[in-house]
Amino acid sequence: MRSLEGRVAVVTGGASGIGAGIAAVLAREHARVVVADTDATAAGRLVQELHGQGLEAIAIEVDVVDRGAVEEMAAATLDRWGRIDILAANAGIYPQATVAEIEDELLDRIMDVNLKGALHSIQACLPAMRQRRYGRVVLTSSITGNLVGAAGFAGYGASKAAMLGLMRGLALEVVGEHITINAILPGNVRTAGFEALEPAYKEQILRAIPMGRLAEPEDLGWAVRFLASEEAGYITGQTLVLDGGQVLPEGAP
Repeated sequence: MRSLEGRVAVVTGGASGIGAGIAAVLAREHARVVVADTDATAAGRLVQELHGQGLEAIAIEVDVVDRGAVEEMAAATLDRWGRIDILAANAGIYPQATVAEIEDELLDRIMDVNLKGALHSIQACLPAMRQRRYGRVVLTSSITGNLVGAAGFAGYGASKAAMLGLMRGLALEVVGEHITINAILPGNVRTAGFEALEPAYKEQILRAIPMGRLAEPEDLGWAVRFLASEEAGYITGQTLVLDGGQVLPEGAP
């Protein structure tokens, strides 16, 4: 697979968890990486780690809900490196709420970050891709909402399913410009959020994964790296499931 050397990649929600895994893989594959996150301290810490490995990266504080701030992020990237080739639109939230607890304000917040945030990021980065007639956009969706459901996560699942409708429509808009838009659908991933769960619940989740382990953030990073490659240029509007076989069993074990 061709090196990503010379490519510039923007990773939203890139300071921790899945985003940090994506940023680390793309940087090690020689892309110049923008770690974009609301947590400037964590973003800066990751960038320093990457610099320590001799890799190129910068940190930009941004809230993807704020369209203006996202546009400023894209402009700062262009000022620094003159191009944007890859967008990993990964920023997201996953608050738990039962049907009785889903207030309009909460649902609006979930949709603002997970759906509108992805749209804002695409809109801000797309002009640079169109100018060079090349681009790779990879969204972080989920198996939840698209392939399976989870009690207490209906709002989250709705936002992740909506992302795929957005992906398919936008993929067709840019299909003739050598720009692809795809999505990864992770299952359960080893992040700080997972580690904070009750031990019994974590064990229940692990029992549901045929591979017997969680995804590591960098497992998702390698999937993004593939979809961000030149070789994946004939794939667009598609999804890649990364769940250790979680959705495969026909019945309960």
